[in-house]
Amino acid sequence: MRSALVTLLILAAWTAAPDGAGQSPAARPSTPPRSTTPPRSTTPPRPPAEERLEVPPPPFTDGVFPCSACHAGMPVNRTRRELTEMHTDIVLKHDAEHRWCLDCHDAANRDQLHLASGEPVAFEQSYVLCGQCHGEKLRDWRAGVHGRRTGDWNGHKRYLLCANCHNPHQPRFKAIAPKPAPKKPTPPGKQLGGQMY
Repeated sequence: MRSALVTLLILAAWTAAPDGAGQSPAARPSTPPRSTTPPRSTTPPRPPAEERLEVPPPPFTDGVFPCSACHAGMPVNRTRRELTEMHTDIVLKHDAEHRWCLDCHDAANRDQLHLASGEPVAFEQSYVLCGQCHGEKLRDWRAGVHGRRTGDWNGHKRYLLCANCHNPHQPRFKAIAPKPAPKKPTPPGKQLGGQMY
């Protein structure tokens, strides 16, 4: 009898709970219970602001840019070949067995470059083009480890373009002859060539 009384009291307390907490799910009101925490924003967080990359003008050969000055009326010739009429000073030694001029230079607008996707890229942003194949160098360049970067440590920076140091058609630096190793310093108090140091 005692257990029946306890069960009855628990049942009565459960059905008399405020806000319908003790009611069956079908009998509960459709409004959600009040929350003391503020609602979360449904807008996605903003991406961090892009770092402004200031670069000097590309190092064009005098009289060569804008390319459209000469190429505007020319038909596009996509055939891999040795250049014999113009640009004869350019020898492609940059993955030459797989690359050709129009892999980087845009055929439709000669005053810009293009990515592998076909997206146009200004010459001032050529580092994006180079970074497609040389991703680790682009990462290091942005961090200031590769190439030359000046400016504030945690602020505005100025970068040199890849083409300011590397010829884009022959990017590998010429080998230089190694210098002899430095001479070991003589410890104080040792005699060298008849003199005391």
